[in-house]
Amino acid sequence: MEFEMMQIIMVSGLVFLAGFIDSIAGGGGLISLPAYVLTGMPMHAALASNKFSSTFGTAFSAFNFLRNGKVYVKAIPVSVVFALLGSSAGAWVALLTGDEILRYMLMVMIPIVAIVVLTKKGFGKENRTDTLKQSTIILGAAGAALTIGFYDGFFGPGTGTFLILIFTALLRFDLVMANGNAKIINLSSNIGSLVTFLIGGHVVFQLAIPAAIFGILGNIIGSSLAIKIGAKIIKPILVGVLALLLVNIIITN
Repeated sequence: MEFEMMQIIMVSGLVFLAGFIDSIAGGGGLISLPAYVLTGMPMHAALASNKFSSTFGTAFSAFNFLRNGKVYVKAIPVSVVFALLGSSAGAWVALLTGDEILRYMLMVMIPIVAIVVLTKKGFGKENRTDTLKQSTIILGAAGAALTIGFYDGFFGPGTGTFLILIFTALLRFDLVMANGNAKIINLSSNIGSLVTFLIGGHVVFQLAIPAAIFGILGNIIGSSLAIKIGAKIIKPILVGVLALLLVNIIITN
């Protein structure tokens, strides 16, 4: 496939924006995937190319959180394993059933979650993991990874956002550390998918490589701001991503 320079610039710019938003609150795929689709490329090529650019962007974002000590490392191994198990199970169930019920549930749930995030004073501002036992955090992280991993395999949009919300609301992470752990889990699942796409030869490198470079820049800038500013920047963007996800579900329903 051949692309005009304006198409490459458009996709790269949107992937930069997606990386910036995703590194702060998740949900970048709601912007980056449509950007690839707008070029007119086949859907499988768009999915593969999007996975290529998002994997590299997420890797840099995850590393930024990790090197700044914003990851609860002890929960990572079990979270990654259970996320992969959950996503495999979700994909299997998706082949047997439709996603209509889940879509309607999300239409009701997302506004409620957004209202809670907006109105709950101090939501995700402080890290309170010291109020829980380490075993409780690890088991909770495994449960969250399994549940959201299943959602990712079954439906997908907003996976990172829901991980952030669960880590914050149930495991008492602050929004920055919740984001860091979500990025590690996302990266592991992204790598698995990307390998499959690469083996199948579906990635359109002419477009995916420049987009990946801009996506990396967006992720570095966004994650750096999230680490530096914390809940003040993550919270409003998180609500914005939830609104974008709700619109996406309604439009595609």
